[in-house]
Amino acid sequence: MTRVFIPDQPDIVLIFWSRNPLVSGSPRRIVESRVIGTAFPCRSSLATGNLLATALACLLDNDVGFKVVCRKSTSSISGIIVLQRSH
Repeated sequence: MTRVFIPDQPDIVLIFWSRNPLVSGSPRRIVESRVIGTAFPCRSSLATGNLLATALACLLDNDVGFKVVCRKSTSSISGIIVLQRSH
């Protein structure tokens, strides 16, 4: 008898970021984030107002396993990033 299994679905993280247009060189901060699946152990770094660089450092860590699948600027001060982790 052949065993049939359903593969695990990937984890997806969507981050919308923005920077302060009144301050030249201001850091990118998270405006909103959504997680489909889990973002463990980086969930707390995805909170609104947190630095985007901190969240990306956690998610892109080799032990966590996320990879950027889409990066798009929506204006000169905002954009989106989509990350995926396959199990």
